[in-house]
Amino acid sequence: MRSSAIARRYAKALILIGKEDGQAESYREELDTIVGLLDKEQIFEQAVCNPLYNAASRRNVLSSVVDKMELSKVIKSFVLLLFDKKRINFLRDVSSYYNVLADELKGIVRADLTTATELTEDTLVEIRNSLSKMTGKEVLLEMKQDASLIGGIVTKIGDLVLDGSIKTQLQNMRESLKRGESV
Repeated sequence: MRSSAIARRYAKALILIGKEDGQAESYREELDTIVGLLDKEQIFEQAVCNPLYNAASRRNVLSSVVDKMELSKVIKSFVLLLFDKKRINFLRDVSSYYNVLADELKGIVRADLTTATELTEDTLVEIRNSLSKMTGKEVLLEMKQDASLIGGIVTKIGDLVLDGSIKTQLQNMRESLKRGESV
C-alpha cells in the first residue's frame, strides 16, 4: 500500500511538470522506454536496483544508460532523483500511474470489464459507447473473463463498480430470502 502512495506521488509530480511544459505525452513514451529496458534487460535492472552493489557504481551505470538513451533532461533528472531517493524500485509503478494520469489529461478513462463469456465486437462497441456517454470521456476497455460470474458483466471505472452479473443477482436474492422479503 505504501509503495502505491509513493509511486502515485512521484507520478503526480511528473504529470504536473509535463502539463506545464506540454510534454506529458513524450514523458510517457520515455518512461515506457525505460521500463521496457528494465523488463528486457534483467542484468541492467540488477545492476541498478540491487543494494548489494555500491550505490555510487549503480548510479553511474544508471546515469550512463540514461545518457545513451537520449532522453529529455526532465526524465533523466527524474530517474536519477528516484535513484537518489532510493525509489528506483518503484519506477514501474510510477510509470503505470503516470500512464493513467496522462490518459486523464487527454480525456481518456480506463475501465475494467469482466465477463463470464467472450463478447462480440459489436457488444464491446455498445458498452464502450454507453460508458463514454456516462463518463463524458473516451473509454479504454481492459477485458477479463471470469466464468464464476455465470452471466452478465462487471465494469469498474476508478472507484465506481457497475455489477450486472448473475452471480451478484443470485447472492442478492439469497440475502432477501434470508431476511424474509419477497423476491
